[in-house]
Amino acid sequence: MSSVSAHVAVTLARHVDHVFGVMGNGNAHFLDAIERRTDAVFTAVRHEAGGVVAADAFHRAGGGLAAATATYGAGFTNTLTALAESVQAHVPLLLVVGDEPTSGRRPWDVDQIAMASAVGARTYTAGRTDAAATTVIAIEHALAYRVPVVLAIPYDVAAREAGEVSDAPLPATPAPLQPASAYARSAVHEMAAALAVAERPLLLAGRGAWLSGASDVLGELAAATGALTATSALGRGVFPDDRYDLGVTGGFGAERAMELVRQADVAVVFGASLNQFTMRFGELFAPGTRVYQVDTAPTATHPNVGGFVRADVAAAARLLVDDLRATGAAPSGWRESVDVPAAREQKPGDDLAPDGRLDPRSAARRIAELLPEDRVVVSDGGHFIGWANMYWPVASPDRMIMVGTAFQSIGFGFASVPGAALAKPGSTVVLTTGDGGGLMALADLESAVRVAGGRGLAVVWNDAAYGAEVNLYGLKGLAEAPMRIPEVDFAGLAAAVGAEGVAVRTLADLDRLAEWAARPAEERPFLLLDLRISGAVIAPYQQEIIRVNS
Repeated sequence: MSSVSAHVAVTLARHVDHVFGVMGNGNAHFLDAIERRTDAVFTAVRHEAGGVVAADAFHRAGGGLAAATATYGAGFTNTLTALAESVQAHVPLLLVVGDEPTSGRRPWDVDQIAMASAVGARTYTAGRTDAAATTVIAIEHALAYRVPVVLAIPYDVAAREAGEVSDAPLPATPAPLQPASAYARSAVHEMAAALAVAERPLLLAGRGAWLSGASDVLGELAAATGALTATSALGRGVFPDDRYDLGVTGGFGAERAMELVRQADVAVVFGASLNQFTMRFGELFAPGTRVYQVDTAPTATHPNVGGFVRADVAAAARLLVDDLRATGAAPSGWRESVDVPAAREQKPGDDLAPDGRLDPRSAARRIAELLPEDRVVVSDGGHFIGWANMYWPVASPDRMIMVGTAFQSIGFGFASVPGAALAKPGSTVVLTTGDGGGLMALADLESAVRVAGGRGLAVVWNDAAYGAEVNLYGLKGLAEAPMRIPEVDFAGLAAAVGAEGVAVRTLADLDRLAEWAARPAEERPFLLLDLRISGAVIAPYQQEIIRVNS
């Protein structure tokens, strides 16, 4: 005979290979079944939020659907910020939690369904007779709507006998949204006609383009139109030919590259939400640029969009290519007329800033020269996010993982490492984090070191401050004491959990990274670089925020 928890675990494991979380009273029977009854791998983290973060990062890094787990009450409430991030970022995952007994709430229980709903996540509750079917429905919901889903197991039901586990139907997921209606096809034809006569066409793609598998067809479209290309931060590497790619748009982009974007007469946006940062707060495109968008969102996602098609990106891009070929349209020649590598160049920075601390720009450039080529970059949130995005190239969107940016949260960096490491088991996982977010995430420093081992590298941009707040509110004259952090020895903290820590005060100190990268992963420790950087060097994207909020 099998318990309700076993029904959930066995059914879930037919579709999920990895489970991340913390064991407690509410999920003990579920984890016992995962360990004893399935081939799914359970990876322990040290904070419940870290379980959701790791499952989120696992999916973003191309590992597929993953699950997180936590107990009821305080364990569940600890997951809420991470759950909100996954909702905002449209990341499917399952959060399996204990819940109050069916007899009623105890003093330590809370209304978990209401709390999950408040951050945008739906809850399904497993019962004695429908646990397997409910699990399949929860998986189906997560995949169909690309959202996290909570699967709750009431405390007094968890160990109840529920008979043998039978095969449940496979989850059904919708087919890619085709531009099949007359209106949609007409809009695609209009885009193709605009691209055919454009003198300076630009294609901009985001993570949605990668998820639709549109990389190759977008490469065909760029070649057919002679367009320059660019991406959102989450779409880096989606275009297969980087010779004509201007890089990330917005504050992460190089100044001359953004000037070229403003010269475009026709721009088509594929699978990018066009948030305020991508759009440079409304100033990415010039007033005369004709902007079109292809997305699965119900409507255009920015006021600058003049033509919109709701469709799968790959399907719409294929129609555009076919239209252009059918009409014999010739490439514009624009991309061959400009020096794209020169336009993409970022400012090199100085060895040291005037205050004697490291210039983060020169440190970022030197680290980029030394990083293993086969890498996945995971990023926490904070002022420092500009440096990795500006100076560290990645091969594809599933190799730049930014858990936290959708919900504007920090403190998810260390917990992202286990998820990315297990999703990309042959790659080096490079964490970029600040001292503020790093301290907030410290519980899962141990998780990162334990799981990634010699494939793990953490870069801590240590400016002894909450840099974003200093740069915005400090400059407005607000009291800076709450924005400052006593300088923390992250190198020492790393050593305490079995990693090697290096305090980096000069560019020469980064030679240790070169030595580390030259060794086989199985022969080296997890490495943490504690960069003692200057807070006086403000990232360009932060300067845009300052300008808008001044």
